[in-house]
Amino acid sequence: MKDEDIQAIQKLLSTPKKVVIIPHRSPDGDAMGSTLGLYHFLLKQNHEAIVITPNEFPDFLAWLPASEKVLIYEKDKENTAKIILDADLVFTLDFNAFHRTGDMEQVLKKITAPIIMIDHHQKPDDYAKYMFSDTKYGSTCEMLFHFIADLGAKSLLDKTIATCIYTGIVTDSGSFRFPSTTSTTHRVVADLIDIGIENGAIHNSLFDDSSYSRLQLLGQALQNMKILLDKKTSYITLSQKELDVNNYVKGDTEGIVNYGLSIKGVVFAAIFIEHREENIIKISFRSQGSFDVNQFAREHFNGGGHINAAGGKSHLSLKDTVAKFEEILAKTTIN
Repeated sequence: MKDEDIQAIQKLLSTPKKVVIIPHRSPDGDAMGSTLGLYHFLLKQNHEAIVITPNEFPDFLAWLPASEKVLIYEKDKENTAKIILDADLVFTLDFNAFHRTGDMEQVLKKITAPIIMIDHHQKPDDYAKYMFSDTKYGSTCEMLFHFIADLGAKSLLDKTIATCIYTGIVTDSGSFRFPSTTSTTHRVVADLIDIGIENGAIHNSLFDDSSYSRLQLLGQALQNMKILLDKKTSYITLSQKELDVNNYVKGDTEGIVNYGLSIKGVVFAAIFIEHREENIIKISFRSQGSFDVNQFAREHFNGGGHINAAGGKSHLSLKDTVAKFEEILAKTTIN
């Protein structure tokens, strides 16, 4: 971030403000970790901070400190819209285009207060007065750590803030497996451990505290997996009926797509999940090496993300979406 922007933000934060913090729709560990980490940081500076998510966040993140205080736009659109538009300052974290917030987009377009963007995705829209946008970072939470340090406020980091930041780093890095994990990432994590986070307990809360129904759903997903070794690809489908039979709750499918990449010879994995209520097929893409799933998602499935992790959507049926995927795949070179 530019020095003059840091100085301007320091001045903005020098007196108590009404601050709203917003993540993208269907927030993941990085989105919730960064927003709640920033929330606790701002409280320590005597600001009136509120986190407002576009829709509900997954149950497996409900243990995060102060998650119970998060407001959900879809549950109370009138009140949350008023809070957003009355704010003195707005932070948007882990997204860089208003459409990533779904129906909340129309409210965000009316904001007159300064907006600060902290995000690591490609091709940011030009809506923020101050932008910390850099694709070389593996997570927005890692960026939040540097943002706080650049403000000269690293001494305010405590166990609560550090726990939130670590959550986003560990989830968006695939437990430190993805190429975006750098030596700097590990140095940041070392600082967080020195502050006092219980990294083992955080990992257990995120990955090991599964319900029986979630494991049953995972079993169904693995049974549905298809392997196309000539295309170095695997994909999984989950129908609405299969979600219902296995008592699906939000967050139960998190990380399932990664199982496809564990197969020898596979460098591209996808999962297609039917959501009839929204009349949509939600898609997640993952890759290893140089195959760019961000470009693939943008070109074919109205999505985007990172080189090795992206998402998309389809308004076709599950069967037709998979057929479209296979048709595109047949014309795609995967190294």
